Amino acid sequence: MSTPAAHPSTTAKRTVLISGASVAGPALAYWLHRAGFTVTVVEKAAAPRDGGYPVDVRGTATEVVRRMGILPRLRAAHIDARRCTFLDADGGVIASLPPSAVAGGVAGQDLEVRRGDLTASLYAAVRDDVEFLFGDSIDTLDQSQGAADVTFRSGRRRTFDLVVGADGMHSATRAALFGPEERFHRYLGYCFALFTMPNTAGLSHELVMWNTPGRAAALYAVGDRDELHAFLTFHRPHQPVGVLRDPDAQRDLVATTFADAGWEVPGMLDAMRDADDLFFDTAGQIRMPHWSSGRVALVGDAAYAPSFLTGQGTSLALAGAYLLAAALATHRDHTAAFAAYERGLRGFVAMNQALVDNGGATLFPTTERALERRDTMLRGLVTLPSGTPRPAHSALTLPEFAPDRR
Repeated sequence: MSTPAAHPSTTAKRTVLISGASVAGPALAYWLHRAGFTVTVVEKAAAPRDGGYPVDVRGTATEVVRRMGILPRLRAAHIDARRCTFLDADGGVIASLPPSAVAGGVAGQDLEVRRGDLTASLYAAVRDDVEFLFGDSIDTLDQSQGAADVTFRSGRRRTFDLVVGADGMHSATRAALFGPEERFHRYLGYCFALFTMPNTAGLSHELVMWNTPGRAAALYAVGDRDELHAFLTFHRPHQPVGVLRDPDAQRDLVATTFADAGWEVPGMLDAMRDADDLFFDTAGQIRMPHWSSGRVALVGDAAYAPSFLTGQGTSLALAGAYLLAAALATHRDHTAAFAAYERGLRGFVAMNQALVDNGGATLFPTTERALERRDTMLRGLVTLPSGTPRPAHSALTLPEFAPDRR
């Protein structure tokens, strides 16, 4: 299906400020521009962010990027991983499988791309049509005068009809409008660290994961000679709140947790100490009763982060951006639009967040017995058909994009 061209409104263009230029922000900007809005995107980083761990685009989200016209570019950037190999505590091979068998995706249809390639594609699709304010962020937001009056960190002041927070799981927009993150954060019992390191292991187009109960270490080579994406995750019953803003404490916690680990883990810990791109966080979800307040709405991880355990964060962000823009294009009243956005998306979000309760953490068992069960399952997958899609990935049918003509 092709997307119809936007028809200009008979009234003045509505203005929207989007906070965040990662995935949901530029995607939303694209569709709002198509609907005839005047869009500004503010991003605290100095430029579009590159790098980052590879991300998946599956199911409904694949249709979103197709309608945006960037599917060919993303297919060209697709990471052609050939196998996922699972190791035991001594480094012995448990099973080696095609990636689709592990992720529940469909080989040849779903996409895995470097996060930087996705953000670059989204930015290229919209950079000439909307205003970007890099190196800035929202300082204060006042809705008392029938509009959204925004003061930026830089000191500039602007007024918008609407504001959308697309600023991630730890959203400052959400905190300012709805309160502390703890009210909405569901901790899932895991911490993780991501960073890059030299490919001294000679890996090529593959992921190798080592496990013991409650701990996992993975090395991911997305190419032949590229540096490796290193991933360390571990179970921790209580969220280590005190280390989330302290990189030195994060490194110490990870190093202590994996101090006696074998395989390539000692070298990974050494590389982590020197890494300038370390990203540490906890596995968690954002669950909110409402995704809007007045003239401000949330989209993507800021509203409904599903956690990396589902593999659906990027896909939810793309689908959510499309549905929010479609609702705003259909309903001139923002209150009605935000309500339609929630009605259309909430079931899809619930299905994907529920993946963590339906085996989403299967790859990271916390007990010896659970690890044995997982290994038995992996060995069985070797002889079973792979690439069976998970219903949650494609449970949402996108509406036609019909801009408001009134």
